Amino acid sequence: MNEKKKKIVINDRVWLLISLCVALLLWYLLSLGKSTGRSFPFIEKVVPSVKTMIDRGAFGKDIGSSLFCVGAGFGLGFITALPVAFLMAWYQPVQKIIEPWINFIRNIPALGYAPLLVIIFGVGQKPAIILIWICSFMTMSITIYQGIKNIDVTLIKAARVLGANDFDIFLKIICPATVPFIITAVRLGLSAALTTLLAAESTGAQNGIGMRIRSLANSFDSAPMLMYIILLGIIGLILVKAVDIIERKLTGWQEKIN
Repeated sequence: MNEKKKKIVINDRVWLLISLCVALLLWYLLSLGKSTGRSFPFIEKVVPSVKTMIDRGAFGKDIGSSLFCVGAGFGLGFITALPVAFLMAWYQPVQKIIEPWINFIRNIPALGYAPLLVIIFGVGQKPAIILIWICSFMTMSITIYQGIKNIDVTLIKAARVLGANDFDIFLKIICPATVPFIITAVRLGLSAALTTLLAAESTGAQNGIGMRIRSLANSFDSAPMLMYIILLGIIGLILVKAVDIIERKLTGWQEKIN
């Protein structure tokens, strides 16, 4: 009689712990290397740098400034991307006029036109917010637009046969079917906002994580610089988890592959 093999199931928290241990081991090995040790100092040097930056009065200001720029830039990007994406999907002339320029601008690195924004808007947070807005808008508008275009046309045709007008189709078919794509656009938009932060805060910002990383890199102060890089990653993870929670609440009906 053959005995059934028991499948070992590892909890997600255990996998997270294993992943963390592997990352710490890799970090430790890099800190020991002759060529990598200076760039990757280990925890005992990085953690005290938090207190150093707090004592300098920079830590709280940098986090607050960066979160404000990311929040404002991403918020403007989402508010403008949503109607533009729907207009492009619904009206072909709008799509023919706007889409080529979106594809043109989003392929230009943010550092390419950051100096132009400084010339127009001056130094400070304003050009940083506008740069993040542009980058997140480009990413989200195209993502949402492609999502709307991929909606099953059969559903729309069936609704028209049953007498539904454009408003009913938009409200009862397009909007619910687009929610997963909007969530994906939000996730990509947040990623674009965070990855643009370094370029955005190089536009004469007085505080901010991106500005501080560049400043510390110029002085070769690797411990606090690495701390800020890790901090930026942690902020990104928190935002991703927040989006995941929202996604589970809004798209619980959607069948997913485990």
